[in-house]
Amino acid sequence: MVRVTLTPDELQDISHKEFAIERLRIVRDTFIFCSYTGLSFIDVQELTKSEIRKGLDGASWIMKKRHKTAVASHIPLLPIAEEIVNRYADHPICVNSDRVLPVSSNQKMNAYLKEIADICGITKHLTFHIARHTFATTITLSNGVPIESVSKMLGHTNIKTTQHYAKILDTKVGADMSMLKNKLTSVG
Repeated sequence: MVRVTLTPDELQDISHKEFAIERLRIVRDTFIFCSYTGLSFIDVQELTKSEIRKGLDGASWIMKKRHKTAVASHIPLLPIAEEIVNRYADHPICVNSDRVLPVSSNQKMNAYLKEIADICGITKHLTFHIARHTFATTITLSNGVPIESVSKMLGHTNIKTTQHYAKILDTKVGADMSMLKNKLTSVG
């Protein structure tokens, strides 16, 4: 099974696109949030304000049990994700429900995500699960985060599940080794 992920450029295109329609802004922001936290759709939909806490390092962390596995998942909030949390802190739906983001149904969110992809010129069939894949590959593994840390943040019970994401990165390994070869050649 081929896992679809977004490239850094595609992620940036979505992230920086201005939308006049609020529902598209919410869907975009929720997708970007999931891309920078690795949360699944159900986990972001259920995420409460009390599940964002200060970690031992003094930074904001998501500390929740995964809906699917009931495994604890602790994820440090990257600045982009924290900015999105703050953006919706006073949103009426969030205030009334104690939720972090005003997330509607998976079916509606995925339909709006398709609209966003079309507007941004992205031809991949976007779903919220792609955000999770993007976190695992484009955001973490491609930037040198150890697979054990990625596995823990994703709430996987078995590292073999996380290793499926690492297979996608063969192109990254090839590029890294090519860069190393160039460095070694220029030194000698």
